[in-house]
Amino acid sequence: MRRAARYLSLFGPLVVVLALSKVHARYIADPPYDYTGSFRFAWSLAYAAALGLAAYAVGLPDLARGRRQALGAAVLASVGGAAAVSLVQLIVGDALLPRFVVFGTAVLVVPVQMVAWGISRQGRERDEDRDRLVVVGSDRGLELDRLAADLSTAPEVPALLVGQLSLAEAGIGGIDKPLVQLVIDERASVVVLDREAMLDQRIVEQAAVLHESGIRIRTLLQFYEEWLGKLPLGELERASLLFDIGEIHQARYGRTKRLIDLAAGIVGLIPLGVLVPVVIVGDLVANRGPLIYRQERVGRDGTTFRILKFRTMRPTGPDVIDADWTAVDDPRVTRFGGLLRASHLDELPQVINILRGELSVVGPRPEQPRYVTELASSLPFYSLRHLVRPGLTGWAQVKYGYAGDQQDAMEKLQYDFFYLRNQSVRFDMRIIGRTLRSVVGSQGGGR
Repeated sequence: MRRAARYLSLFGPLVVVLALSKVHARYIADPPYDYTGSFRFAWSLAYAAALGLAAYAVGLPDLARGRRQALGAAVLASVGGAAAVSLVQLIVGDALLPRFVVFGTAVLVVPVQMVAWGISRQGRERDEDRDRLVVVGSDRGLELDRLAADLSTAPEVPALLVGQLSLAEAGIGGIDKPLVQLVIDERASVVVLDREAMLDQRIVEQAAVLHESGIRIRTLLQFYEEWLGKLPLGELERASLLFDIGEIHQARYGRTKRLIDLAAGIVGLIPLGVLVPVVIVGDLVANRGPLIYRQERVGRDGTTFRILKFRTMRPTGPDVIDADWTAVDDPRVTRFGGLLRASHLDELPQVINILRGELSVVGPRPEQPRYVTELASSLPFYSLRHLVRPGLTGWAQVKYGYAGDQQDAMEKLQYDFFYLRNQSVRFDMRIIGRTLRSVVGSQGGGR
């Protein structure tokens, strides 16, 4: 159902645009004209694409939780698409599409997106009820709390935690089979065993019985990968990290990724050149100081480079502490700097870093050397993230956002490991799409 909702959200606007264009060409235009043979056919396809892209960017049909939020997102996407095509028509000085098609589509697309959202919500509720989860582990506290929190926020696959057992509770011998009984009582469909549970023969025997009856059995590592899109630090060992990394072990992927980076960097020079005069004026009014902020970051193979950003904070001085982690609502951010941050335009100068080969479009976000030293001494295998080129955006950014302290850094590291394990062009494109959705929908936001 959720896949059908996504198709409706993407292709519904296309059907509406084509239908209204056909009606206009045959019944409203004077004289009537052949729509499919006119230049308007191609522009209507572009308009439909803009509406579909706008819907995805604002989080439709999946991310909106309530009806009011979904309606607001649908209206925003519809107005955004109509405004975009109207702006293009104004620039070229020609009516590329009739007003009947532009504004009629803008009105009709809203209920289409609401139907898609309703189907997606039903599918999400069905998926949550289908994947009813029982967890067996040595730690019923912190790890399970994290898992439950991840499932309640933005899982890759919805699931509902319905039961949990400690090793002692699940490993009772004899005729008692507490794990089997809990699965039956809670109508569970997935059983997750952590590393210690997998070593307990009594628990494994119960899991085997459940597996034969159709219950899915997963290790904690497998569950995190499939349902949450991350790797749990508590389950990681050196052997479990000996996986192929696309940028290192797949030459074709590495070359393709670099070509994509170069293309994105060259294209990014255009908006950068347009934005520089605007930022200069804004800085004079409400952000006095240097235009560009340069900071040492750790890149591939542990080498350092200077990352470039439009400055958003007050210049470092006696009353400005430069050593703190950057917070979401950092008091050092100026008024104009806050606008740059909210729109993520402060990151645009990093296209220079991309062209230099210091950054990639997608990869683990680079950190300052002093933070790297601190985190590498306390987080297991932290240095593995430096095997690949860091990124302008990344899986950790779109899934978690800011790292305000060491605990946040640990959470983001789990997503970085997942990215390293699953590097591919398709995954990179997925992250770029999620980044667009984060920027427009104000979700996530890396440092």
